[in-house]
Amino acid sequence: MTLKTLGALALTATIGATAAMADLVIPDLSYRSGAYAAGGTPFSDGYQDYFNLLNARDGGIGGEAIRIVECETGYNTEVGVECYESTKGEGALVYQPLSTGITYQLIPRATADGIPIHTMGYGRTSAADGETFNWVFNYPANYWDAASVMVNYLLGQNGGSLEGKDITLLFHNSAYGKEPIATLNALAELHGFNFSELAVDHPGQEQTAQWLQIRRERPDYVLMWGWGVMNQVAIQEAANISYPMDQFIGNWWAGAEHDVTPAGAAANGYLSLNMNRIGDMPVLAEMQSMVVDAGNGAGDGSNVGSVLYVRGMYAAMLAAEAIAKAQEIHGVADITPAMMRDGMEALEITNARMEELGMPLVGPEFSVSCQDHGGSGMGIVQQWDAAAGAFVALTDYIAPDDSVTGPLITADAAAFAAENNITPGCL
Repeated sequence: MTLKTLGALALTATIGATAAMADLVIPDLSYRSGAYAAGGTPFSDGYQDYFNLLNARDGGIGGEAIRIVECETGYNTEVGVECYESTKGEGALVYQPLSTGITYQLIPRATADGIPIHTMGYGRTSAADGETFNWVFNYPANYWDAASVMVNYLLGQNGGSLEGKDITLLFHNSAYGKEPIATLNALAELHGFNFSELAVDHPGQEQTAQWLQIRRERPDYVLMWGWGVMNQVAIQEAANISYPMDQFIGNWWAGAEHDVTPAGAAANGYLSLNMNRIGDMPVLAEMQSMVVDAGNGAGDGSNVGSVLYVRGMYAAMLAAEAIAKAQEIHGVADITPAMMRDGMEALEITNARMEELGMPLVGPEFSVSCQDHGGSGMGIVQQWDAAAGAFVALTDYIAPDDSVTGPLITADAAAFAAENNITPGCL
């Protein structure tokens, strides 16, 4: 079956219950095929396995079982929209598109349909303005946060000053890749560094010209907004020209194991952001034993514990906590999408709760409100240790500069509201 016919619509029924009994419907707009499958697959595995753990261990959430509806998009925007249209009637509570292009197309549709969207660390950054984007949430952080966290890290590495430094952005030539440019321009003006841009066309396999320019100009730092094969090629090209890996920093979608392993030992020292921690967590052992080993895993189990598997698990945890909050607010277990939105807007994630869930310090503490759908904005910097075959955290969570990102979000949200005849306010 082709992507145009939406691939396989795989319905994962709850353990111990039939699909008809499953009332909490979670779509998974996955991509297990195509140029970006290496990133899409582990995220979907972690996303689904956490929900399946809740079914197996807890009987779902609040006594209601969870049913996952998976639809293959191939990271194709048109197909992603078709997946949304074909699954929303299932009773979908929240969409996690895992694609900025799909997100941009779904914002008006999901808003009109009254179904919330969660774009965790991607999508339209100004959706952090909850009064304009009532149905869209991008907590715990967004792309403009990521750009600011990168610059704040570099400030720390350079005695608090980047004056006169040359910083180049290597970016995927798409809505995704272009997101941080306005923020980096503003930060360049504020901190006095020289900022330049190099676009890489989809899917990112051809980067010879870009790296010849980097070799010629030798910027002090290269920041990367990449995804899929683009990341692997970029890291190999950097190694080919002996560009220092500890001066090469990817965002949190350019820092997974499959990005660095093709380059072998040459990738040692490569830096990237992460919006969440990785490592041993009690919940991962539960997912292994109660879901994967029990034959109910979304994948073959090889991704358990990897960077993007943990991120998918983290995204599922945030959705599950919002479901529980919605059930608490409305006093019913079988919630509607509108109730789910209320739960997302009242969400509070604390260190104590993450400890209780078996994933201590997996993410930063944050709370959501009508005005702020964006969370804390924090990220860590991690470094690839080729000998250990793992990313190692170099920092604690670093905060973005809200004095820079806040006005940009306000201005972009205001422009969106004006263009779409939206009167901002709380629901």
